[in-house]
Amino acid sequence: MTDISTLVKNHKPGFSLEQAFYRDAEIYEREIERIFLKTWLYVGHDSQIPKAGDYFLFEIADESVIITRDKGGDIHALVNVCRHRGSRVCLESKGSQRVLVCPYHAWSYDLSGRLRSAGQAGSDFDKQNLGLKRLWVRLLHGLIFINFADDPVSFDPIEHELATRLKPYGLDRAKVAHEASYPIRANWKLAVENYCECYHCRPSHPEYSRSHSLAAPEGKHQELWNRIREDVRSVGLSTDEFSHTYTNADAIGNERSFEHYPLLEGFQTGSEDGKPVAPLLGELKHFAGVATDVQIGSLTFYLAYVDHVVSYRFIPTSPHESRCDISWLVNAEAEEGKDYDLENLIWLWDVTTIADKRIIENNQEGINSRFYVPGPYVEMEEPTMQFVDWYLRCMQD
Repeated sequence: MTDISTLVKNHKPGFSLEQAFYRDAEIYEREIERIFLKTWLYVGHDSQIPKAGDYFLFEIADESVIITRDKGGDIHALVNVCRHRGSRVCLESKGSQRVLVCPYHAWSYDLSGRLRSAGQAGSDFDKQNLGLKRLWVRLLHGLIFINFADDPVSFDPIEHELATRLKPYGLDRAKVAHEASYPIRANWKLAVENYCECYHCRPSHPEYSRSHSLAAPEGKHQELWNRIREDVRSVGLSTDEFSHTYTNADAIGNERSFEHYPLLEGFQTGSEDGKPVAPLLGELKHFAGVATDVQIGSLTFYLAYVDHVVSYRFIPTSPHESRCDISWLVNAEAEEGKDYDLENLIWLWDVTTIADKRIIENNQEGINSRFYVPGPYVEMEEPTMQFVDWYLRCMQD
């Protein structure tokens, strides 16, 4: 039996985690219970289920959730487990159904999860308490979040601090232009640790580094940083921002952050040539070299440009495997092939994520060595240190 408490207690601040945190099955199960089943999880955008009966599935750690829209327009999150004998109800990743029917014995449920019929169940059968398990759902400018907990941490602090800041992007009037999922043969924490820091950007991401100022040591592009507030204001974005908040979230699950930074000279957005790849979002006034990092919940990140938003979601699938789900959001009125070219839109973060997949998997292979010992972080890895400290607080008794 793994002594998780001792591992947490013996962690050396400023150093990476012990090997067991990236390999051990008991630690993985505690992570699922204490983090993933308690945090607010981004599952998709409401444009993905525009009509009554539309649904898509969200999968995480052996759980499957049906995201539906009912006839009244409300969105529901239903655990994809029939209340008869436990079969999956929806087998396709997305679709449209007037009624959700279990393929095993044909128990049927309405779009809000209520049990409608159960063949041969008898006249005294109580359908009232046999609906699909419902999860908590919150929307933020069209972004759909769910929480598995019976009594989840409040979403209100997230909404309070981000609703106004995100409003200019008009994400409630956006749509998903593309989705991609990248399987990673590595523990989920290695993927998050990698995302949090840009110390690796110059050696690993030349495409990103020639356009984004975060790839450079602090102060290298000071003139761009000096005018960032002026650029942000002229575009029509909120100048009221706050920095990374793993360290001071109210509780596990409502972490949030919002921070602007400049792109390098000649780049108006995150594209190969720096030129726009889609029409302006929402209420934004013109193109400028501004990027914005947003975090909502423990494990979902967004990179917002003035013409598109890229969402990053890290999902555990086993102690030593995970996946990175990415979606690209554009103005809902934009037409593919006319207003944007899909290949140009996704190029940067596709090539970057493929490179990340490689270096994260290499990292896992090194950690698997009998000779691995935790190493020290450097200054540019401060956000990763914050993540590790937060993670250990989640895991301690």
